Amino acid sequence: MTWLVPPLRHLGNRVLDLLYPPYCTVCRAPAEARLHLCPECLAAAPKVCEPFCEICSTPFEGAIHSAMTCPACRDEPRVFDFAVAARRSQGVVRECIHRFKYDNHFHLRLPLARWLAETLGDRRLTGTPWKALVPVPLHPLRERERGFNQSAILAGLLAQESGLPVAALLRRTRFTRSQTRLGKVDRSENLRNAFELRQSRDVRHHHFLLIDDVLTTGTTVNACARVLKRAGAASVGVLTVARA
Repeated sequence: MTWLVPPLRHLGNRVLDLLYPPYCTVCRAPAEARLHLCPECLAAAPKVCEPFCEICSTPFEGAIHSAMTCPACRDEPRVFDFAVAARRSQGVVRECIHRFKYDNHFHLRLPLARWLAETLGDRRLTGTPWKALVPVPLHPLRERERGFNQSAILAGLLAQESGLPVAALLRRTRFTRSQTRLGKVDRSENLRNAFELRQSRDVRHHHFLLIDDVLTTGTTVNACARVLKRAGAASVGVLTVARA
């Protein structure tokens, strides 16, 4: 019956094209099938390019030819080892993330996952035997309200590109306010003791990659990395679609 798979997949793609015609989400121009962004908007999505902070990927202006650490990472060392972001959270990228998370444009997971996959080529990832991709968890009430966990969706798609498994190692223990409008100090307080390791999960001596959509201050992934490292993880990297 395997001969049925290609025709059924083709039929499924045709149905998706009917439900979500191949027009650009941003400008409505003809778009690449099932990416829903035209070549112009894809090209306009700003990349995170060197020079940037080796720890949090904050871009620097000017010609800098050596490894740099930003003042924020120097003044308050991160728990995670480094964070790699593919794009800047501006313009097209920011709009796609917002529509995906808050406006039920679930089809936009595809361009977001395509950008996230760009992080796999970062030199900071080489030479480490990564054990698994770990999505940043949502509280069950927030996930039920949204209908999905965007980090888990993106981690699943990235697993197909990377060959790494997805491991739901963390759970959110309490409902917290949205981090969007909070300052750095309030963000840290808001997430105090908000994550824990799931029972019977042994992370000792292994290396993990946290997956999220946007890195802003790094407070959320820092809190997640702290739980993993306290449980014995050897290192924790972070991969995100965008850097705010």
